Amino acid sequence: MGKKNSGRRHQSKYKIDRYLGENLWGRPKSPVNRREYGPGQHGQRRRGKLSDYGIHLRAKQKLKKYYGDITEKQFLRTFKEADRLRGNTAENLIGLLERRLDAVVYRAKFVPTIFAARQFVNHGHVKVNGRKVTIPSYRVKEGDVIEVREKSREIPMVIEAVGSPEREVPEYIEVDHKKMTAKYIRVPELSDVPYPVQMEPHLVVEYYSH
Repeated sequence: MGKKNSGRRHQSKYKIDRYLGENLWGRPKSPVNRREYGPGQHGQRRRGKLSDYGIHLRAKQKLKKYYGDITEKQFLRTFKEADRLRGNTAENLIGLLERRLDAVVYRAKFVPTIFAARQFVNHGHVKVNGRKVTIPSYRVKEGDVIEVREKSREIPMVIEAVGSPEREVPEYIEVDHKKMTAKYIRVPELSDVPYPVQMEPHLVVEYYSH
């Protein structure tokens, strides 16, 4: 995970920000921080012309990309599961996405970005309840303890992320940065999740319901 990789990851994130016209992860260096609307002098007006389909598609892309640009197949599978569960499909969808191991590692501030979280899990740096898990989409349960493996705690990226004042750990995760452990307290509702931009999962539901 050298500087070259890190630079590439930042570039791909910023490309997504530019494409959506929003600072999706709330990063201070995002290229869209300098303007409120899309690129070009007509950015504001052009955005206003989105069709209903365009609005729904955009809501889906925002949510997909926020969680590390999940594949359409994986995202649709998660949506179908949310739809089968009892209760509000939009809330269920957020709950399932926030239970992804890479999302929890990111929320716990063990790494600086969701993309880094996926790689971090993939490379075997994370344990769940004492066992190594290398699947980023692994779904944690309430009460699960997520831990950065001892030999991985000195990785510069990890030290930097833990000390960063950029993000706060949400209430549904209990973190001990000295021990590098995080306990998953509960599945959050949409209003609990600290998105830097407005997410509209109800529009994602409408997108798939057409």
